[in-house]
Amino acid sequence: MQRNVHAHPRNGAVVYSGSQSLPAERCLEIHRIMVRARAMELIMIEMSKSGQGYFWIGGPGEEAFNTVLGLNVKKGQGPDYDYLHLHYRNSATMVAMGMPLIDGIRQMAMTRTDPNSLGRNFSGHYARREWNVVPTSSVVEIQFTMAPGTALVQKRHGGDGITIVIGGDAGTAEGDFASCMIWSTRPGNELPVLMIVTNNGYGISTPHHTQHVNRPIIERGKAHGIPGEVVDGNDPIASWHAIRRAMDYCRKLRRPYMLEARVSRLHGHSSSSGALRVHDEPDCITLFEDRMLAAGIISESEIQEVHAAARQEAEDALAQALTEPQPTAEDIPRFTYAPSPVDEVYPEDYTGLPQ
Repeated sequence: MQRNVHAHPRNGAVVYSGSQSLPAERCLEIHRIMVRARAMELIMIEMSKSGQGYFWIGGPGEEAFNTVLGLNVKKGQGPDYDYLHLHYRNSATMVAMGMPLIDGIRQMAMTRTDPNSLGRNFSGHYARREWNVVPTSSVVEIQFTMAPGTALVQKRHGGDGITIVIGGDAGTAEGDFASCMIWSTRPGNELPVLMIVTNNGYGISTPHHTQHVNRPIIERGKAHGIPGEVVDGNDPIASWHAIRRAMDYCRKLRRPYMLEARVSRLHGHSSSSGALRVHDEPDCITLFEDRMLAAGIISESEIQEVHAAARQEAEDALAQALTEPQPTAEDIPRFTYAPSPVDEVYPEDYTGLPQ
């Protein structure tokens, strides 16, 4: 498609998606984050192929939804703020919340400076105590049984903090997903849990439509009295407003809500399947750029500048990460247990991560 090369930003301009819109400045912010998150992921894929990293799994194709999710999180530490139980495809959410690209690349390079896991976990498995980001696990969907725990604390604490839990469409077949619905809807004990399913249509290599009779997935919430909405996760404007509606419901009513985002999977499941570019799925970045060009808030040359700057940022982060130390054998048990004055095996203070 030939794109308009003469567009320029306009003061007060908005970009529409149907009857919904966002201001030009917000759209430009979202676009920059999306491109930066994609640049980080592409560098990490290259690392998995070059030997600079090993296993890669991430979220190319989910940047639109995950970016606007991160921008709407009530970020902080403790029950007054939102808790996040993330999926391993939520890199753009973390970048939107303020994570520098080098922290994602450090995890891929398994450096000792990785603030998420001291270089001991897969890529995309984030943990950030000061942002209430609960450590991500590779065990499929267990985050859905953890989420009612933080939500229960928030319900008892008061305030408007909510628990956000995210998983893929295939994981909804796990009992953990049903457990989350049950524990979040007990009569008189309903919990402020925002259940999000990012539906890319596949569970590794198995098509969703061959496994699940519930279409859409939010239909499963009806038996538990959980309202929900399906949104085009490739559309950041539609996603912004859907996320806002969902969060407002959970914050005000202190009850669960379900959101299903239809997204793309642009590089397959993971590096184990080759991570090659899938060209017959829509790219949320390209779609958004076309919409911004049509609205006249950006030019083709400015788009190229955003991509070039993001690529340079990711390359600089990789160069820095490759100079940083690897974990040592002595680091294996660190941060595995909370400190205990009576623990004879792990008496040391293992509560912090390297700065």
